[in-house]
Amino acid sequence: MYPAVLLLHSWLRWLAVAGGLGAIVFAIRPDPAALRRAERWGLIFMIALDLQVLLGLVLYGALSPFTAQAMQDFGAAMRNPSLRFWAVEHFTMMLLAAVIVHVGRVLARKTPDTGKKRMRLLVCFAIALLLLFIGIPWPGTANGRPLFRI
Repeated sequence: MYPAVLLLHSWLRWLAVAGGLGAIVFAIRPDPAALRRAERWGLIFMIALDLQVLLGLVLYGALSPFTAQAMQDFGAAMRNPSLRFWAVEHFTMMLLAAVIVHVGRVLARKTPDTGKKRMRLLVCFAIALLLLFIGIPWPGTANGRPLFRI
């Protein structure tokens, strides 16, 4: 089960990244049609992140050998950079990104002013995407993983 969920989790990140980039690109553009597209891309971003968090929680709580090892002795795991990344840093960054996308969409929906709506979407989506990029285990980093799992 672990390999299948990890594969889905790994591939779904690209939908989340694409959704975030699309939402930001359209939030920057000043025309009203672009704002509607930014909201649509933001919805894709939010759904992809929600699925990522759900799969991540399954990995975190039940399937991942990294978090299982970290939970055996959490104090020792905090002294191990690799275990700390998986047990705390990756989890926290991704959860915060998902929360910020939700908050941004709610804040934008509650304002009638299109300029403020666009700015709220842009700021929240940019922060969430930045957290996403920081939390992804990129190849070449200490906890790097392949860009595409097969």
